[in-house]
Amino acid sequence: MSSNRRDFLKLSGLAGISLAGSSLLTGCATEEVKQSNLAQIEQQAKRKYTQRFNMSGYRAPKLDKVRIGFVGLGMRGPGAVYRMSNIEGVEIKALCDLMPDRAEKVKKQLQERTGTAHNPTIYAGKEDSWKQMCDREDLDLIYITTPWQLHTPIAVYAMEHGKHAATEVPAAVSMEECWQLVETSERTKKHCMMLENCCYDFFEVLTLNMARQGFFGEIIHGEGAYIHQLLDLNFDKEGYQNMWRLRENKARNGNLYPTHGLGPICQIMNINRGDSMDYLTSVSSDDFMMYEEAQARAAKDNFYKEFVQDTYRGNMNTTTIRTKKGRTIMIQHDVTSPRPYSRIHLVSGTKGVARKWPEQKIATSHSWLSKEEMTALEEKYTPEIVKKIGEMAKKIGGHGGMDFMMDWRLIDCLRNGLPLDQDVYDAATWTSVGLLSEWSVANRSNSIDVPDFTAGSWKSNAPVDLTLAGGGTTNVIVQS
Repeated sequence: MSSNRRDFLKLSGLAGISLAGSSLLTGCATEEVKQSNLAQIEQQAKRKYTQRFNMSGYRAPKLDKVRIGFVGLGMRGPGAVYRMSNIEGVEIKALCDLMPDRAEKVKKQLQERTGTAHNPTIYAGKEDSWKQMCDREDLDLIYITTPWQLHTPIAVYAMEHGKHAATEVPAAVSMEECWQLVETSERTKKHCMMLENCCYDFFEVLTLNMARQGFFGEIIHGEGAYIHQLLDLNFDKEGYQNMWRLRENKARNGNLYPTHGLGPICQIMNINRGDSMDYLTSVSSDDFMMYEEAQARAAKDNFYKEFVQDTYRGNMNTTTIRTKKGRTIMIQHDVTSPRPYSRIHLVSGTKGVARKWPEQKIATSHSWLSKEEMTALEEKYTPEIVKKIGEMAKKIGGHGGMDFMMDWRLIDCLRNGLPLDQDVYDAATWTSVGLLSEWSVANRSNSIDVPDFTAGSWKSNAPVDLTLAGGGTTNVIVQS
């Protein structure tokens, strides 16, 4: 076993269970390995934990300039570099990718837009080039947009070396990794934010502000989803590097990608900040499409023969969660069926309801409000963050502007020493739902307790605040 491989297993919490670890990397999970993985999920879900330091509401020392190193420049990374280059107080110091040409291309594009404002050092060519980058002392934030299995190892290493970490979703690929993130963030007092961009989409922040102002009354129920036809992309040789996302679909059966729909609902319900998840149940349909797709492609191209496996995760997964205060959440996952895109985003309370898909609607009784009434509500409840940078976010882009709003908010909080909207407990809790769903699916949809990563501090943690109090001082620099 190479030293890089040993380091990865150690950092990702899989040392000692190498069979389980190898399944996460290759997607070729035997039944024995799958049962080992499920046993680990159940064991870690029952873990008892004493909090070392409460990172919820933590105000890190102010940073006048946020010096960033980016890891992963495939699908998501280049867009993040571009967005950050439009934010005051940001210096892009380092770019890292396994493939040198990707890093060189992003650097060239960055300097063509910004001139001499950024001159990042490139780290590339080795599987662990990111370690050398994180070892630098002149970085404040590591921004991670790699395949899933590297999110936690890089985030943990970054925090251990004095940097804040921001990672794409999901934050981890095992329950043990979820705990590693929590423990490391608390011990180092470094932020670990999962980059859940959907928390910053315009209707989501509108409904969050409405909930804060009592429009919905007591929140009873919420729904979210990731319904997104990705069948062709998952099987595309030029899509995800080394077909890593398709391999995830081979090795696991549950809600593989819960956080886009879950995150905004959790913020509205004050999960980890006044309420806490109690337990969940999960059920999956059979796979009706991925095995057939693999067969059809393998008949024409030998490359796909390794993917002819009849144990792909089911088309549709439905996971339901009950909170300590008696609220319920439904989260769905389907990335193969021919359905229109939807994250649902339904908020139901004692006084009103809102739903985003298939079209934005709000009601306070048995009928939806008119277009004019909707416009009036939007004018009344639009939060400060949208009023300040909403139009600029739409121009700069990133899923309609929500990506830029997320990045701007992260930088503004770091520069003003404010608590982050998403802390390490959110990263661990929201990610854990996907992992726990696998255990439930494999056990005839029996319920399983959701661990309290806050160790009880959810009872007093302050809710997410969108008023920009103490912040909102960071300007936008429009790059061509």
